[in-house]
Amino acid sequence: MAIARNTLKQILLDNQKDVEQYTVFPRQYDIDSFPLQVFVGVRRSGKSFLLFQKMRQMLEAGRTWADMLYLDFEDTRLDGFTASDFNLILECHQEMYGKRPMLFFDEMQNIEGWQKFARNLADKKYNVFITGSNAKMLSREIMASLGGRFLPVEVYPFSFREYLSYKQIPFDELSLTATESKGRFMSEYREYLIWGGLPESINLPVKRSYLSSVYQKIYLGDIIQRNGVSNPKLLQLMLKKMAESVMQPISYNRIAKILSSVSGKISVPTVSNYVDFSEDAWLLLRLRNIASAFTEKESVCKYYFIDNGLLSIQLMDCETLLLENMVALSLFRKYGHDKDNERVFFYNANIEVDFYVPDDKLAVQVAYSIADPDTLRRESGALGKLPRIHPCRRRAIVTYDEEGTLEDEYGTIEIIPAWKWLLEG
Repeated sequence: MAIARNTLKQILLDNQKDVEQYTVFPRQYDIDSFPLQVFVGVRRSGKSFLLFQKMRQMLEAGRTWADMLYLDFEDTRLDGFTASDFNLILECHQEMYGKRPMLFFDEMQNIEGWQKFARNLADKKYNVFITGSNAKMLSREIMASLGGRFLPVEVYPFSFREYLSYKQIPFDELSLTATESKGRFMSEYREYLIWGGLPESINLPVKRSYLSSVYQKIYLGDIIQRNGVSNPKLLQLMLKKMAESVMQPISYNRIAKILSSVSGKISVPTVSNYVDFSEDAWLLLRLRNIASAFTEKESVCKYYFIDNGLLSIQLMDCETLLLENMVALSLFRKYGHDKDNERVFFYNANIEVDFYVPDDKLAVQVAYSIADPDTLRRESGALGKLPRIHPCRRRAIVTYDEEGTLEDEYGTIEIIPAWKWLLEG
């Protein structure tokens, strides 16, 4: 049954009030660079902030709701909305205001067949901004179906810089020298390490319950319900194992053997599907081994979680894992990460290097502390050998709070605190 016209008009009016009442924190994304953009990222990562930011800027500049249309497709009153109802949105706005609007659609992937409507809007020269929580929206197939008309943009939870700005924590050189301000800075650094950067969690005094609720929405809605997963308990066990294995390459076979030992026979294809579903929901981000043969690049990978808070709630005493996850996210933010990621890798053959970026010839090791001589020798030794295999313009060991330099035949190896690494960009 088609959605009622009056119901849709009321939803449009209510969505306008939501935008006007929301506290907006400006994010550093160039939303004005292209008239057709698709913002994709995990649920609650701040994608809607970008839409609200643009709409509020327009309102402050003297534009009105006659000039723009915002619709949140997660509004439960839109249950039953289908692709055949899309044109009704434009008809309702025309009846209410008599003008052609700029269009803002939140979580549009909830409606099957949205691509055709989006393509038609582009052909009719509308300005359109779309958000979605499914990595498939960035896939080659979707971009092909949109005919190259839309610019895909990956949106992550707050970076450390955004987190500090949001909490009004200074991080200039003077503030990082003074005892009191440096102490507060380091306290927030630890908070960010453990609880991550989902925007709505940042000012909560107790974050675990909120993060657990977001995780459940991703787990139940974006993975189980969307993909018809028949064994939720198995999926839960798999994600727990993935969390415990953040720093280590892990294969589908290995996961299947572990799960089979606790819950009966599990096939490798089932594991592969569950990993794909978790990637599509932007919960897991895959890292491939640049040294692997083609057939192993997909089946033996490292996996990171999209936010440290969503990882932290599954583990105990996990700061070493969290530090590497945080560094991985900083690289993905800078270089991008879609499902065909060919920009950031790890190296694992005769030596192990946590991250390698071919375009920048960047090699990175992550170690919570290098105070132990064996740890320092292991981490620096791998960075000392990698230039024989891959060119390295910059080599770094990222620590929790240790700093210095080492010299070898290939030049300097930096030892840099993660907080300073994160503030670089």
